Amino acid sequence: MRLARRVLARARRVRLLVMDVDGVLTDGRMILSERGDELKAFHTRDGVAVALAKRAGLRTAIVTGESSPIAKARGAKLGVDSVVLGARRKGETVEALMTEFGLAADAVAYLGDDLLDIPAMQRVGLALAVRDAAAAVVAVAHAVTRAAGGQGAVRECVELILKAQGSWQRTLRGYVSEHGGR
Repeated sequence: MRLARRVLARARRVRLLVMDVDGVLTDGRMILSERGDELKAFHTRDGVAVALAKRAGLRTAIVTGESSPIAKARGAKLGVDSVVLGARRKGETVEALMTEFGLAADAVAYLGDDLLDIPAMQRVGLALAVRDAAAAVVAVAHAVTRAAGGQGAVRECVELILKAQGSWQRTLRGYVSEHGGR
C-alpha cells in the first residue's frame, strides 16, 4: 500500500476500523454445500490483525449486507466490538457506529470492496479498498491494499494505521511476547 502523507495523516486519527465481510475478510466467493449450507474462508492474518488492533486500543466493527451467521460467528471469535448484519445502507450504519462509539468521522476507517461500501467510505476519514475492489470503490478510496480481499488486506490496513500512529512496534512486541515469543 502506498503511504502518501495525506493517507498517513488520516490514519493517525483513526480510532475505529470498520470492515465489510464478503470480498474483504473473505475473497468474495460464496461456497454452498450440497445441502445449501454456505461456507466462507477467512485468512488467519486478518484475525491476528484484529487482535493487534485491539491490543493497540483500536475499536473494530464488521458491517455486512448479508445476514450471515458465519460473519457473526467470525466477529465473535475475533472479539470484534460490533457486528452489524443485514446492513443494506452501510453509510447510515457507519454513522450509527460513530454515534455508538462517540467518534467523529475523521476517527473512522472503512475497508470495502464493492458498490454498497461506497456510501460508508464517503462518510469516514480514511476510506480503504482491497486490491481487487470494484473500480468505483477504488475511485473513492484514499488508499488501496496490495492484498486482495480474503488474502490479508485487513492486516495491511491495521499495520498502516498502527505505523502511522507510532504504535506498531510496541503492539507487535507485546503480541509476540504474549503468544510465545521471546
